[in-house]
Amino acid sequence: MASSVNPALVTAATKAGTGGSPGSLSFLFGLVERVTLIVAQLILTVLIGILIWTVFSRYALGDPIYWADDFCSVLLLWLAVLGAAYAARRNEHMRLTVLIDRLPARYRFVADFVAIVAFLVFAVTLTYQGWILTVEEFHNNMPALGVSVAWKSSAMILGFGLVTIDCIVRLTRLVGPAYAIATLVAFVALVYSGSLVLPAPAIFAKINLPAFFFVFILVGVLTGVPIAAAFGLLTIFYLVLMTETPLIIVANRVDEGMSNYLLLSVPLFIFLGLVIERCGLAKAMIDFIVSLLGNLRGGLHYALLVAMYLVSGISGSKAADMAAVAPAMFPEMKRRGADEGDLVALLGASAVMAETIPPSIILIVIGSVCGISIASLFASGYVPALIGMIALSVVVFFQHRKHERSVGERINWRNVGRLLVVAVPGLSLPLLIRVAVGEGFATATEVATIGVVYSLAVGVVFYRFVRIHELADLISETISLTGAIFLIMGAATAMSWALTQSGFSQALADLMRDMPGGSLGFLMVSILLFAVLGCLLEGLPAILIFGPLLFPIARTLGINDVHYAMVVIFAMGIGLFTPPIGIGFYAACGIAKVAPNKAIGKVWVPLGALVLATILIAVFPSLTAR
Repeated sequence: MASSVNPALVTAATKAGTGGSPGSLSFLFGLVERVTLIVAQLILTVLIGILIWTVFSRYALGDPIYWADDFCSVLLLWLAVLGAAYAARRNEHMRLTVLIDRLPARYRFVADFVAIVAFLVFAVTLTYQGWILTVEEFHNNMPALGVSVAWKSSAMILGFGLVTIDCIVRLTRLVGPAYAIATLVAFVALVYSGSLVLPAPAIFAKINLPAFFFVFILVGVLTGVPIAAAFGLLTIFYLVLMTETPLIIVANRVDEGMSNYLLLSVPLFIFLGLVIERCGLAKAMIDFIVSLLGNLRGGLHYALLVAMYLVSGISGSKAADMAAVAPAMFPEMKRRGADEGDLVALLGASAVMAETIPPSIILIVIGSVCGISIASLFASGYVPALIGMIALSVVVFFQHRKHERSVGERINWRNVGRLLVVAVPGLSLPLLIRVAVGEGFATATEVATIGVVYSLAVGVVFYRFVRIHELADLISETISLTGAIFLIMGAATAMSWALTQSGFSQALADLMRDMPGGSLGFLMVSILLFAVLGCLLEGLPAILIFGPLLFPIARTLGINDVHYAMVVIFAMGIGLFTPPIGIGFYAACGIAKVAPNKAIGKVWVPLGALVLATILIAVFPSLTAR
């Protein structure tokens, strides 16, 4: 059976919810779900409130709150893990079912069983290792807050414990209580016996590590294992089979990936995007852009590209960039008949296109770790993004050249002027964000906070009132999306650490140093390499791992640092949104609320256009180097 929107642990045959369990058990799990949601809503509300007060205190009172960063990091982890639990209950963790949907029912049943057990193993591991991590950090205090770090890490015990319970309930519904208990007993017995008789890691030392990582992920994702579980289990199996490293490192890295302060803007931009849509700012902006582009075939698609060009890069996360645009534009585009798969494909490709637009955090990271002028990176980022937008505009042109025009042949300038007046409050928001962050007046998180307040105020004053129950719904959606996306990010962070520890990154750098073909050959191989790395890693970990290794090699070959940075960023973005492995693709599907099955066949043409744009940028350094 086909999976639901935002495919999760199981297909429709095993849907989660408050129903499905008899009597008091159903009431109990329904109560757990409601309490989880209420706590997560409270955390998100407090988080936004603290950030608002922090911004006010810094800019109005001139008195920064120094403990806010640590406290917000704690709240972010709690929000992420409770969001992951809530997303599990709502059946909104992402899995790819493009293959298993084509299987007979009995084989889909097996795939569902494997998916649940895989997520169960991952959740149990993180729950137990989260407990160990909490105990070890009990006597370590956070510098600014002066309280134990255990207050933060204990979130993993509760959050992944709830996911574990949800997996057990799903397993019981799928195969019955007896088989569920037998599966759990077999799993415990296997783990116990494995800990006693597992061969020494040296036996596995000769396994081809790149093949191990790639094949495991590919098989796991294609067989319907949830994306986060596939990444997490890969790391766990690598540590168990090939190292003597304790599994607590997995919990530690997942904690790091889900509570990174740079990611604090992600839930804020998710919420901001939902607010923009609900308050009416989105409709005003769309109407104005359409009044200018609507006479073209595929005009709304061009408008999406323009919108991504305006707001992308402000958050340091492609997920946050998409979250700021997709909820605002997709409903109107769908109402006008746009295909969901095409929208996700264009959304992901536009996120790649716009990643070099300042003040992208990845530009700052590259400048910091590779010793490159950040000002030069900022000055050079607009043209590569423009080249990418032109390439995608060509794709839109050919895809829609035979479609009916959405409005008249001529632009009605009087109507444009009227719509501009209505749209000014909405159009001012990306401009304010870009100026504030780009000129260093505020951080992306602060600007996102201001954006939320601004959007709510504008929505109330200029467009329409947002009721309390509507805000509660927006917060619930934000929590679920945040949990699903952050769990993938946390698992990817653990996997990136495993890649580094395996020695794969250093061996790869040594190989690249001796690559034939001179500077052009090195650039072409770098495009391929970083596209693959983009599939496996999120942009920041990949740069932190490989940037210091490869940029010095590029310099020795006479390649300008800024030029190489732009090529690398484009290549990583292409890999990040390339299915079936690229996590950005699944993030785009999650944000757009579109099943990966509907989008996976649509992404190749836009990505192909971006590959050509990347090659063009690589061949002509004058387009980027300053």
